[in-house]
Amino acid sequence: MKSKELSVDLRDRIVLRHKSGEGYKKISAALKVPMSTVAFIIRKWKKFETTRTLPRAGRLSKLSDRGRRALVREVTKNPMITLSVLQRSSVERGEPSRRTTISAAIYQSGLYGRVA
Repeated sequence: MKSKELSVDLRDRIVLRHKSGEGYKKISAALKVPMSTVAFIIRKWKKFETTRTLPRAGRLSKLSDRGRRALVREVTKNPMITLSVLQRSSVERGEPSRRTTISAAIYQSGLYGRVA
């Protein structure tokens, strides 16, 4: 089961208590956080010197959120629009993309059934 991320404030409190000399068990009991989580947060803090959420791995999207919204607007306005026309409009916006990229973006937005 996946758990929620701890707030930055709580992670900062864990690190503060660790700096003041408290042990993992005491920190865990006081803040009602599992001991393994306390240990992981402190280990991460020692390695990266931050308690902020670090960027995760994975390829960045070719389309910006703004470009994706513009595509969705165009498709909802005209459901029979072709991918070639959408590609030309994205080039005009200054965000050139492949037809497959546009198709995937539309599909991820919950709009299906476009062929071109």
